[in-house]
Amino acid sequence: MESTDKEKPMHHRVRIDAAGGPDVLRLEGVEPQAPGPGQVWLAQAAIGVNPLDVSQRKGAVPIPFPSGLGLEGAGQVAAVGPGVLNVAVGDRVGYATGPLGAYASARLFPAERLVRLPDALGLDEAAAVLFKGITAQYLLKTTYSVAPGSKVLIYGAGGALGQLMCAWARHLGAFVMGVVSRPESVERARAAGCDAVFVFDSATLAGQVREATHGSGADVAYDPIGRATLEASLDSLRPRGLLVSFGATSGVPAPIAVGTLNAKGSLFLTRPSLAAHTATAAEYQERAQDVLRAVADGVITPRIWRRYALADAGTAHADLEQGRSQGAIILAP
Repeated sequence: MESTDKEKPMHHRVRIDAAGGPDVLRLEGVEPQAPGPGQVWLAQAAIGVNPLDVSQRKGAVPIPFPSGLGLEGAGQVAAVGPGVLNVAVGDRVGYATGPLGAYASARLFPAERLVRLPDALGLDEAAAVLFKGITAQYLLKTTYSVAPGSKVLIYGAGGALGQLMCAWARHLGAFVMGVVSRPESVERARAAGCDAVFVFDSATLAGQVREATHGSGADVAYDPIGRATLEASLDSLRPRGLLVSFGATSGVPAPIAVGTLNAKGSLFLTRPSLAAHTATAAEYQERAQDVLRAVADGVITPRIWRRYALADAGTAHADLEQGRSQGAIILAP
């Protein structure tokens, strides 16, 4: 990507005018802006890249255009607007929700959605863990309350989110079964806390799960893949088990007839989102603090696979989309 300005601006941001491939990401200059009531001007040091960003860029998850992109970042408060009391200039902060626009060297952001960071947590690590950590937190503790003896099936066990989920589920006492897309990811998934790891094959997964669980099946399946894995996920559950479909990296899942849930054992199905689980500032901050405690206690560990310059956001997207990443991806302004 190339800057649209002839002279080097003070700050840069990535804009997207229409859905498409990684080449639609465009770097442009932006001048510093004075924060309004309840806002801060945030100088960013690190930006997280997530599969949701790719889905929004491709048009699979609709967003209005033109738009910024990105929901996760960390940096220092450079200026505060009227009425801001929870943070001050110089504070180290991170965030894991909208508004869109994290792909920027600096940006306006609502102060109530900022999370003050402990000194022991680096800004890169904060940008790598907050969005994914809060996602793991609500999935494991709210969508389904994982407890000692729970049998959980986690797709993408070798990826950035999957590694966090596997480690946290193991800490909660679960029997953790991970699913990966390729053999070279098996050991990484085991290191993250999996008791069993399966290389995905739609024809064999359900049988492997039942063998690992002595015939019972999984209590809950966490499936961010979507269309390609839906049937295998349903077939891997125990009677009255729960399918948590929360992503669509292989495409939006096909509709499920209500009768199918009955026929497969009175199954439960949910399609949760981070936005619905962080709708209020209080709930958002509570989940974020739980993530920070988990990091401080060594329950989960931010694992950064690669750092890219902001101008190389398209390359970062291509690597994530092609399944090359082995952990979190960070953009450096």
